Amino acid sequence: MLQLQDLKLFRQIVQSGNISAAARLFDLTPAAASAALKRLELYLQVPLLVRSTRSLKLTAAGEKFLQHCQNALTALEQGAHEMQSLKGQIAGELRLTAPSDLGRNLLVPWLDEVLQQYPALSVRLELSDKISALQSEQVDLAIRYGELADSSLVSFELGRIPRVLCAAPAYLARHGIPSHPVELQQHNCLLYLVEQRAFANWHFQGPQQPFSVSVSGNRVSNDAEVVKRWAVSGQGIALKSALDMSEDLLAGRVVPLLPEFLPATQQLHLVCVNRNQISPAVLLLRDQLRSRIAAQLARLKPLLS
Repeated sequence: MLQLQDLKLFRQIVQSGNISAAARLFDLTPAAASAALKRLELYLQVPLLVRSTRSLKLTAAGEKFLQHCQNALTALEQGAHEMQSLKGQIAGELRLTAPSDLGRNLLVPWLDEVLQQYPALSVRLELSDKISALQSEQVDLAIRYGELADSSLVSFELGRIPRVLCAAPAYLARHGIPSHPVELQQHNCLLYLVEQRAFANWHFQGPQQPFSVSVSGNRVSNDAEVVKRWAVSGQGIALKSALDMSEDLLAGRVVPLLPEFLPATQQLHLVCVNRNQISPAVLLLRDQLRSRIAAQLARLKPLLS
């Protein structure tokens, strides 16, 4: 059976370059350390080290296994750290940035409830649709849609969020209801700026394959909430996160369009720079957001299916 102590000892032997030195760190005799290494090699059925009187050298198999060993031990150590942190108190300040629409309309009331439940916790919330390097911002956490460009960030998926094509009943009464995404080219589409470029190429999943439609309109904004307000006030058709539009959809202020042509879902993440920032408060926030997002999407499901 593979033993955790043997993995740790193997890593230390490689780092020390000497079985006796590694054995002393584990309070073992050199013979016991050699036996543990032999036990590991027998389990894997490959030699891991080439031994000589003066040095140790990794075999090709040993080099490959060392990387797996390091990854496994790192994951276990991080897991143990997280479990220990759960014993801590929910206290301190969370410095959080979030998209404007999601932040104002859902996140603020959710955070109010969390703060009422945990009075030793405080929040500094910044709302912005600008995507900037998290390391350069004076924040601990970010809520972000889409895939993460920076793979070094630590992220927790909060949910997979459907996007919805929607418009106010008043707009549809004036201009008609499109029966196919291609007809959006005859409608006033409300556009959102992404990196100073209008997001005007809308993607859909058709019966056979995905396709896209180029749209246009007389209103463009870099603020997602502004786009939502235009949609609610009957100014045009919007392609938005169903989560951002959830309260308006549930209240009937906007209605979903073309449910048979579903746009792709988006991942929503809670992101921090490194694992040292994962405190009991961060884990609490992650779990609270996952639960509330799942509940909100469950309320929307009958409207979007």
